[in-house]
Amino acid sequence: MKILSLFFVLAFGFAHSQTHRFVYEYQFKTNPKAEDFRKANMVLDVNPDEIKFYDYQHLINDSINKKGGRNYSWNGNPSVKRNRNSFKNISYQMTKDYFLVNSEDLMTWKLSEETKKTGEYTLQKATTDFKGRKWTAWFCKEINIEEGPYKFRGLPGLIFELSDDQQNFIFKLIKSEKLAKTFDTNDFLENFGGKKPYEINQETLNKMMLEFFNDPMREIRERFDELPVGTFKVGGEPVKSKDQLKDMAKVMQEHLRKNHNPIELTGTIMYPEDQKSKP
Repeated sequence: MKILSLFFVLAFGFAHSQTHRFVYEYQFKTNPKAEDFRKANMVLDVNPDEIKFYDYQHLINDSINKKGGRNYSWNGNPSVKRNRNSFKNISYQMTKDYFLVNSEDLMTWKLSEETKKTGEYTLQKATTDFKGRKWTAWFCKEINIEEGPYKFRGLPGLIFELSDDQQNFIFKLIKSEKLAKTFDTNDFLENFGGKKPYEINQETLNKMMLEFFNDPMREIRERFDELPVGTFKVGGEPVKSKDQLKDMAKVMQEHLRKNHNPIELTGTIMYPEDQKSKP
C-alpha cells in the first residue's frame, strides 16, 4: 500500500486553502450474484471546510477539458459532497438529467478492540448498520481525520478500509497526496458538462427511474414518426419499426434488473421482478 504524506497531516494539520487527497480502490458488484468485481479509483478530497468524494476518472477528464477537450463521462459511481464534521450529504446523480439529492446520513459505530497492522500503521476495527447493509471499517487513530469513502465518517481517525458483510462493496486506501490549494471541482461536480444539477428528493427520483423502467422506449416511440427510419439506435441496433421496441424494452428492463445493486438498500428504488420468469 502506497500512502504518502500522512504523517505530515498528523503533525502540521491543514494549511489555509489546502486539499489533502486520499485515493481509494473501489471494488463493487453491479449484480450481487456476480462472481467478478468491477474496479475504479475514487477520490476523497479533504478540504478545510468541505469533503468531496468522486470518481478519479473525473480528474482525468477535467485535465483534458482544461486543455481544450470536451471529455465528459458518468459511469454511475457515487459522487458526494458535505461540510466537514457533518453527516448532511449532497449526492450527485445522472439519470435522464443531472440531479442533486440532499440527505442526512447519521451512523452509529461500534468500536472493537480488534486491531491489525497495515505497513507502519495500526488499524482498529469498527462496525455499523447503514441503509440496509452491515459495514466493517478499519480506521487509523494516527491520522486525525474523521472521514472516509462515500458517506462514511465519524470514527476517531481516517478510514483505511471499508466493506459490507456480503462483500459487494470494498474500499481500500491506496494513495495520499497534498495539494497546495483547494482543488476546484466546479467543472465536473457542482456542474457537469456546463449544466447545473436540479435539486430533487429521493422519492421523486425513484419515481422517475421507475417510470423509465416501466416504459424505457417511450421517448423513441413518441418521436419515431418525426425522423427518418433508422435514426434511432438501441444498443447499436437501428430501430426500423415500432414493433421492435417491445422486445427492446424487455431487453432494457432485464439489463436494468441485472445491473442494479445499490450501495444503499433503504429508500432506494427496487425494480419489480419479471413475473413471467417466476415458476
